[in-house]
Amino acid sequence: MAKEEPPSTSKDLRELQRKLSLLIASVQSNSKVVSFMKSPVGQYLDRHPFLTLTLLVFLAVSAVPVGFFLLLVVLTSLAAFVGVILLEGLVISVGGLSLLCVLCGLGFVSLVISGTIMVSYMVVSSLINYWFSLRLLPQHNSSGDCPLAMKSAHVEGLYQE
Repeated sequence: MAKEEPPSTSKDLRELQRKLSLLIASVQSNSKVVSFMKSPVGQYLDRHPFLTLTLLVFLAVSAVPVGFFLLLVVLTSLAAFVGVILLEGLVISVGGLSLLCVLCGLGFVSLVISGTIMVSYMVVSSLINYWFSLRLLPQHNSSGDCPLAMKSAHVEGLYQE
């Protein structure tokens, strides 16, 4: 007591078959398909349907792993690009901080050297001024009551003898 199929199901199947026949006819009449079927590869595949079906199944099944591989390649390249940017940013940051430390150290060293030169200049200048003021003092002081002038005159007298 099997149930009989309703008449609408067979009508739907005939409609589906008609649409499928139209789709196959449109694919076979496509100019690219016609040119491929006239090529030696297309004629070979037309003569060997099992190989054609095997090739078609292989292409359909391999699309997923190839897609995953290409996705992995794109994501890896993107990650490497971002990694390079981050690594370059890290290197530039560390280099910039190192340069800042070196420049601060050089600024401190130049301050110390400038201070040392200034202090040396002032000391040497004061000593030279004091030395010349002592040499010029006997010429300005003609009274002779200055002990340094007397000592200086005494030393000059020793050289004249």
